[in-house]
Amino acid sequence: MRPATKRESKPSVGMRLGGGEALSFEKSRHGRSGVNLPEPKVAVAELIAGIPAELRRDDDILLPELSEVDVVRHFTRLSRLNASVEVHGYPLGSCTMKYNPRVHESLVRLPGFAHLHPETPEHLAQGALQLMYELGDALRIVTGLAGVTLVPAAGAHGELAGVMMIRKGLEKAGSKRDTILIPDSAHGTNPATCTVAGLKTKQIASGPEGILRADDVRQAMDDSIGGIMITNPNTLGLFETGIEEIAEIIHAAGGYVYMDGANLNALLGHARPGDFGVDALHINLHKTFSQPHGGGGPGAGPVAVSDRLKPFLPYPRIEKIKGVDGQPYYRLDRDVVDTDSIGLMREFVGNFGVFVRSYAFILRLGGKGLQQVSEKAVLNANYVRARLEKDYELCLKQPHLHEAVFTDSKQQVHHVSTIDVAKRLIDYGFHPPTVYFPLHVKNALMIEPTESESKDSLDAFCDAMLEIAREVEETPEIFHDAPYSSPVGRLDETAAARKPVLNWQMMER
Repeated sequence: MRPATKRESKPSVGMRLGGGEALSFEKSRHGRSGVNLPEPKVAVAELIAGIPAELRRDDDILLPELSEVDVVRHFTRLSRLNASVEVHGYPLGSCTMKYNPRVHESLVRLPGFAHLHPETPEHLAQGALQLMYELGDALRIVTGLAGVTLVPAAGAHGELAGVMMIRKGLEKAGSKRDTILIPDSAHGTNPATCTVAGLKTKQIASGPEGILRADDVRQAMDDSIGGIMITNPNTLGLFETGIEEIAEIIHAAGGYVYMDGANLNALLGHARPGDFGVDALHINLHKTFSQPHGGGGPGAGPVAVSDRLKPFLPYPRIEKIKGVDGQPYYRLDRDVVDTDSIGLMREFVGNFGVFVRSYAFILRLGGKGLQQVSEKAVLNANYVRARLEKDYELCLKQPHLHEAVFTDSKQQVHHVSTIDVAKRLIDYGFHPPTVYFPLHVKNALMIEPTESESKDSLDAFCDAMLEIAREVEETPEIFHDAPYSSPVGRLDETAAARKPVLNWQMMER
């Protein structure tokens, strides 16, 4: 049964007539409150008398006035509008939106973890320090690299740490090289990170097969090139088969190889970046190792490095030493005494709750389980590819790993675009895949199901995509106003990005 092709507005309490949840400010009624506080025993004038005049507000605080039930119903309705991996598949390509086992949530809420203050003395936080040390050790083994830091707060922060270490390594060697090669398939954070770290970038094109060619890297080399940032598998879902030779070329010039770890989920237990010449790699715990994804944090982006970069690891550092009783003792070192280090990137090691979940994920699965993660992720992506490749144009014909990239060339014949397909998919109850990325693929539709999805859920998604393909041929006119089932219709995304409404009072202007 096909979803609606006409928008129907059904106004109700808390909703706007045109659809969509009303703002809490719009529901505000003067004098309404969710609490009943006694009158202060001290006059307000006395309370503020000691506050300097320049620090006092000149106007009232603008907050909505609502009852408790108003607030609860408002946010409960909003929560039901959220897309989440707990409700349906989340096939965002290059983002690995996997299901996060609920047993991890119970573990992170254990009192000894949940109630641990960041300033707890290390002799009273041995369990937490041991967990972080062993998580770092596990990540070192998985990646085949020599050292790990848990300090970075997110993937982009991890990139910054890795590139800063590369820059420090170049400077330590007295090298004048200040430019990093960036493939056209790179994530947008890669060139931005280099710029923030004070390095220049030079783009290099992928070959016709969708991967970097060693000869092209060799030709791009000059006295300014100090490294390369490469995503492997890349954003087309392809393994960079020439990476060992590319690493040899970069290393021969005294440079470094940085690997974007966004797609590490496809390699677990089968390929270790350290074995094919990678010097630095950030690991998205929210993508590969079961930390919940989204919502703005907290996150974690540990970085694993080769022996060449290990001396430049940031602080704080966790060390394992022998205690006075002969037993292992874990210490947190925040004092930057090593002049080779890039220094202190943040006050504490990281967001501890993230580490508990990822540590549990690794322990529960073990080596064989991690292998199965990547095997099923690759199998699922290729199953989706096989079911859709007759109705959607494949970007490339060679075998994919964790994700498949299609284009809208078959739909464009009927004047239906990638964004139209994505919006219509919402009516079928699925979060759209990543669209228009990677940038070097025209009108891309990138699908990554991860290992979380069963054959039933994959079939439901593919059935919806195939039904949409039939709709494109039979009723292409319905697509330009889709979605029809969401609280609001087609939004002007360009205006939303360039002219965001940051103040509710601006909405009526």
